[in-house]
Amino acid sequence: MSNERADDADVDLDRRRTLKLLGGGLTATAAGVAVDNVLLGYELLGTNLKKQDLTALVEPAFFRGVRRTDVRDNRVLLWDETVRIQRGQQVLASRDLPEVSAAAATGIDAEYGLDGYVESGVPVLASLYGDVRFEFSNYGSFFDRVRAGDPVSEAVELLRSGVAVSPDTVEGFAGADPADPEAVVEGLVDGFREHTHYDLDRYAAGSVQDNVIFGAAALRPSFRGDVAFESVAASEGTGLFCNEFANRSVEALHAVPAREQTAPVFGGTVHDRRHKHVYTAIGSVLREDDGYVVPMTFVDYTHATLYDDLGLTGLLGEGLEAYNRRHMATGISFS
Repeated sequence: MSNERADDADVDLDRRRTLKLLGGGLTATAAGVAVDNVLLGYELLGTNLKKQDLTALVEPAFFRGVRRTDVRDNRVLLWDETVRIQRGQQVLASRDLPEVSAAAATGIDAEYGLDGYVESGVPVLASLYGDVRFEFSNYGSFFDRVRAGDPVSEAVELLRSGVAVSPDTVEGFAGADPADPEAVVEGLVDGFREHTHYDLDRYAAGSVQDNVIFGAAALRPSFRGDVAFESVAASEGTGLFCNEFANRSVEALHAVPAREQTAPVFGGTVHDRRHKHVYTAIGSVLREDDGYVVPMTFVDYTHATLYDDLGLTGLLGEGLEAYNRRHMATGISFS
């Protein structure tokens, strides 16, 4: 190693040591802020999921963004109000979602060999466009509702997005078959507690970055490890932020096709700007006599893990349930 490279390495090592000391010194403060964020701003000082008009929040986001379903060599994209079929970079077909008739969907499906996803799923989504009926409940009631109903797995699949994760990886991490999404939801709690922790050091570094040096240097990246699902599953203590817990949980729920699940689900992320927090939304699509309904629920792996990290489960519970008075939402994303 040249002297210049050795000097650079020493500087980098000193920088990381300094940041680690800063992070360690402020971890207790960050923990206090994190608990403050968990407990305040939902009742007397704010609102919460139980009080909010969630339909008004979720409906504008329901078709916004890009969702994708890969079928053989083709990709079905749900892109805002457009359905697009692509093969590589070639656009084979593009239709406005509200205008796709059942006959047109059947023709597209047959022409491109899309295994019934367009024929069975797109007319359902077209009927929901601009007229979505949502139901919100805790996660246990949600799964009971989906299993007892008539889910449209093709429509659920078309509403998914995210990185593909091996079903074997998810099963090993959560101790649950990805075909049983309720078991995965509950199994992820132990998986995250075993393999991760809430990254209080990175949180503290961010507090210094934002409130002490006012963005003069980027401190958070020095504390961030590899947070890809496979890396987290192979680790013994990766530090995660709330958005990373939420994203990994959505990937786990999407690990097998919706058609293979006992209760077909799609996932998304809920944003709470008041508390700088992100957690997980889960939904499905059910066929009923008077049309279709989209049941939804919410879970929070940050709280489930952080409460355990801080020894607060006896006071605050396990922390998984998020459809309660200790969560609020200011935005939601499904893409």
